[in-house]
Amino acid sequence: MGEGDDEPGFIELAFEELSSEDMLERAREFHTQMSQRRTTRHFSAREVPRELIELAVRTAGTAPSGAHLQPWTFVAVSNPELKVRIREAAEAEEKKFYEGRMPEAWEEVLTPLGTDYVKEHITDAPWIVVLFRHSQRERAGGEMSPTYYAQESCGIAAGLFIAAVHNMGLTTLTHTPSPMGFLRDILGRPDHEHAMLLMPVGYPAEDARVPDLKRKGLDEVSEFFE
Repeated sequence: MGEGDDEPGFIELAFEELSSEDMLERAREFHTQMSQRRTTRHFSAREVPRELIELAVRTAGTAPSGAHLQPWTFVAVSNPELKVRIREAAEAEEKKFYEGRMPEAWEEVLTPLGTDYVKEHITDAPWIVVLFRHSQRERAGGEMSPTYYAQESCGIAAGLFIAAVHNMGLTTLTHTPSPMGFLRDILGRPDHEHAMLLMPVGYPAEDARVPDLKRKGLDEVSEFFE
């Protein structure tokens, strides 16, 4: 036992070292699996059990966060009437964006993806999950204080959520209707929560199609100093 082993509030790190061969095999398998992940806007209405969504949220919740404040709320919606309300509000905002607010540089990169203000995926998918970022936290005495690195923390949690969805054999889409304040109003979230992502989750439609895109190579997204 080393010095500090009995420090209050700490427990031993549960870490199992793998052989170099096992590490490489795991890394390759996971990369192969995730390299097959694609974003689709075409969803089947086929039912997805709530437990799968819960497990994806639980996995997202393992993300590191600033000061371990876990500044996120995942709101999962399967209620058809509520999804219709959300879709109608999203399309109203998106229509304004596509028809007048969209910068030319943004339009240039969106056009090849075939997107428009019609958002069938919100009502087609059996679930939509909205990720809210907390800009403040409630302290023990009831007063509100800032959170720390909430944007970064929620970004990491979103990545884990997406990976979990793909790992279980489903698909999702990262939708960012602009602006997103209507989501807080419709879903009844407090003022210090801010919608970051709307993610439909489900099986792809039988005729689902995706743009023919290529991911950047390793030399385009990284640099190593050895």
